[in-house]
Amino acid sequence: MKKIGYTTGVFDMFHIGHLNVLKRAKLECDYLIVGVTSDELSMSAKSKKPIIPFNERMEIVEAVKFVDEVVPQTSYDKMEAWNNLKFDMMFVGDDWKGTDKWNKIEKEFNEFGVEIMYFPYTTHTSSTILRKALGDLVK
Repeated sequence: MKKIGYTTGVFDMFHIGHLNVLKRAKLECDYLIVGVTSDELSMSAKSKKPIIPFNERMEIVEAVKFVDEVVPQTSYDKMEAWNNLKFDMMFVGDDWKGTDKWNKIEKEFNEFGVEIMYFPYTTHTSSTILRKALGDLVK
């Protein structure tokens, strides 16, 4: 049986940390679906408008050879995503591991046989670090 994996992200200013997550996720599944966060969802959740426009971020992620399908992420409701996509595994940064939110999601998904796999967060490169390095250029 084909194992379907799912992960999400803003993927703003695509960098090595993004590539590593996608590469690692693809090693764990046969078919990888990636949700790219919409500008609106990013604004409502983080009060940050991505530097790279949504359609371009979708296109960049689609071009990555480890990715089989790209979908817009317009909601953070993971059960809604599962209802639409029926994935077997979900990949998340380990900075979320053990949080109340993700403990609850793990418990919910466990009932459906969905495994949550946490990957190490890339600390030396992140969009936040890149944003700070760019400073006034992105304000």
